[in-house]
Amino acid sequence: MTSNDSRVIRAELLSFDADPGEGDTPAEGSVRHIEDGALWLEDGRIHAIDDYVRLAPTLPADIEVIDHRGKLIMPGFIDSHVHYVQLEIMASYGRQLLDWLNEYTFPEECAFAQRERADVISNAFLDEMLRVGTTTAQVFCSSHPTSVEAFFSACRQRDLRMLAGKVLMDRNAPEALCDDTHGGIHDTERLIGNWHGTARLGYSLTPRFAPTSTREQLDATGGLLRNDPSLWLQTHLSENPGELDWVAELFPKSRDYLEVYEQSDLVGPRSTFAHGIHLDQGMRRRLADRGANLAFCPSSNLFLGSGLFNRQAAREVGLNVTYASDVGGGTDLSGLATLKAAYQVGQLRGQPLTAWQGLYGLTLGNARALSLDGQVGRLAPAMEADFVVLDPDGSPLMARRHARCKTLGERLFALMMLGDDRNVLETWAGGRRQHVRE
Repeated sequence: MTSNDSRVIRAELLSFDADPGEGDTPAEGSVRHIEDGALWLEDGRIHAIDDYVRLAPTLPADIEVIDHRGKLIMPGFIDSHVHYVQLEIMASYGRQLLDWLNEYTFPEECAFAQRERADVISNAFLDEMLRVGTTTAQVFCSSHPTSVEAFFSACRQRDLRMLAGKVLMDRNAPEALCDDTHGGIHDTERLIGNWHGTARLGYSLTPRFAPTSTREQLDATGGLLRNDPSLWLQTHLSENPGELDWVAELFPKSRDYLEVYEQSDLVGPRSTFAHGIHLDQGMRRRLADRGANLAFCPSSNLFLGSGLFNRQAAREVGLNVTYASDVGGGTDLSGLATLKAAYQVGQLRGQPLTAWQGLYGLTLGNARALSLDGQVGRLAPAMEADFVVLDPDGSPLMARRHARCKTLGERLFALMMLGDDRNVLETWAGGRRQHVRE
């Protein structure tokens, strides 16, 4: 007899084993594609993956087989930088970064001192993420410990692999959002003790950005990171020209914005710096040398008028680039929408993004940059069973476009440019079907 946690899904399967490169044709050995595949799940993990006709004779006689022929299964999408507490201020009109923070973001985040509010938005946010096929994210909470408790509680209940952290900010923000320099670190230590490594959860140290933290707070955060290399770190870097000028005024002893973080030992292989638009090549090289990654947030960068990210400049120095929605400043939580915007930004820079590179980035690429590739990001035996079932004909227009595609590359590019939540038939996380398209 098979257990209740055993099943096989029959569908077209697509996963990446390596970076496919920038060419129109993926690098040899980088893509695993099975037209009529079988994904065998056991106890929340992938037990086997193969052609269905080859695997079928080895299956237990009574195992459930879910027939999704005509659908495409990929690893669950990963979002490297997103603010869950900004869910309800998406599409707030007409501001660039610093004014937008003061006008919309800071007033909204004050409400997350209330646990009830944090619980409601945590669950609404996770519903939306699963609806668009995202199974893992690195998440900014607010500066209130309650916002972290609520978010991690909701994630644990759904058995999701998530990274998150309490925002640290001890100046240049409303009093209701600012934490005490030492009190914020103490709260962070308590939250790490309660949540880091619990179930499928990880803690990401979260100084908002240099202007809202004193040097003392940044140094203390660096101390936490040095003492526990299993922690992650997330913050912002060089998003907006006005932000750069402000950082230069606040930290006159630092030669540039990046050095503000370097001087506090915040730049390392588990560090994510959101945006990174206004960097020179020397700064990119310094980030690459330390193994850090930049979270490319294209829809946010366009919406806030922050600038056009230079993806190729990052690749030239071996700097990891991840893909992210950002959410409050962004216009969509969908990873497919993020890739669509990334393609448009690339076109304006003469750096078009292929579907191979984009979908690799949204899955294994993001997992590698976040040191999660041992758990998620690929369809392979022993990996956690987090995946998305995509319907290439999810909308009438997509069905028409799909019918005219002659190659897998064409189909994937059409999905990247025209796809949305209607193309997400199901989202599975921890071996459980957690979203079904209505």
